[in-house]
Amino acid sequence: MSDVTTIKVSAGVRDRLRAQAVGYRTMDEYLDHLLSMEDRRRKVASLRAAIAATSAEGMASWRAESKAWESASVGDEDDG
Repeated sequence: MSDVTTIKVSAGVRDRLRAQAVGYRTMDEYLDHLLSMEDRRRKVASLRAAIAATSAEGMASWRAESKAWESASVGDEDDG
């Protein structure tokens, strides 16, 4: 952590962070964890929205392709 900075938060937020960060080595490590969790939450929300926006035809196509891949096995073709 060569580059550090100070962020201004209320004493209440600071205290909540401190209480929740128990088990982490540093506040930086805990805040990084929180950011990673939020990144993941946003990615999952984006995926859910994309799935919800997919047409019935698109979903049927995806299901058929997935089923084909699930039933395929390595070495099905004779390479010669």
